[in-house]
Amino acid sequence: MRKSYEGLFILNTAGREESSKDIIEKLEKEIQGFGGKSSKVERMDKRPFARIAHKVESGYYVNIVFDIEPAKLPALRAKLKLEDDVFRMLFLRSEKKSDQASAPAKN
Repeated sequence: MRKSYEGLFILNTAGREESSKDIIEKLEKEIQGFGGKSSKVERMDKRPFARIAHKVESGYYVNIVFDIEPAKLPALRAKLKLEDDVFRMLFLRSEKKSDQASAPAKN
């Protein structure tokens, strides 16, 4: 059974010939390669870091909402960890709005 996840990626585009658009397309192909399906891509532009990390001063932030089997998420994370273009990543379980609307309100 597929679950919905939200992935926040910080891309290292410094000194790269590829544009952020190419890197995002590559991320979506990796997700599809593990049987996932992306439903929303939110580009948040390049932002400077509060502190310089590993000699990198800024990163391009992108948020991708996708569905994937929970058992395949660790393998996807391990694969993306090896990519030089991905500086940091964070995966959160995303709740669907229909699930929240059907839940009774607690008073």
